[in-house]
Amino acid sequence: MARSLALVASAALLHGCAGAPSFSLFGAYFPLWLLSALVGIAGAIVSHRILIKTGWAETVRYQLLVNTAIGVMIAEIVWLLGTGHIL
Repeated sequence: MARSLALVASAALLHGCAGAPSFSLFGAYFPLWLLSALVGIAGAIVSHRILIKTGWAETVRYQLLVNTAIGVMIAEIVWLLGTGHIL
């Protein structure tokens, strides 16, 4: 009985893995989380460059945390747009 219950519980946990959001790029399917991560990293790099160009790099403390937060926000926006939760 315990083994059957464990099997049913593990099967219920695997239900969320079906149908992961993906997009077609050059004929191959890539996961949406990969695109979100790459765009978020690029957004963090761009925000760092903007802080340096505008001179805010001297006044903004904890630049690593600030740029990481900006990158995460951009990645979340891309994820939400890709899954259809925004618009």
